[in-house]
Amino acid sequence: MRVHHIAFRTSRVRAVARFYREVVGLAPLRAQPGGVWLGAGSTIVMIEAKPAREPAISKRSNELVAFGMARRDVATVRERLARHRVVVESESDYSIYFRDPDGRRVAFSTFPVRMRGPT
Repeated sequence: MRVHHIAFRTSRVRAVARFYREVVGLAPLRAQPGGVWLGAGSTIVMIEAKPAREPAISKRSNELVAFGMARRDVATVRERLARHRVVVESESDYSIYFRDPDGRRVAFSTFPVRMRGPT
């Protein structure tokens, strides 16, 4: 099984989509009324318009979406975050944490993933 898509709902579709393209580095796939689709490997990240009555993202939430990167790319990622004036919220041995324009927690991570089947 794999993640098919992730949907982020926002009142600022263009700004949030631009953030995920320019800062995170996702590939544009499709623009349509009410949303933009971006590619993250084999996963689609959908940036969708939300109605005004839908609650905002909590700025204190620790829910997270983490995008993988190679350890050799850490310096390049730091430079990209600085160039876009993205505040690094915290770091670990493997990850750099920051927030998107709506306050969602996002990370770049080098943590090695070893996938295993059911035990």
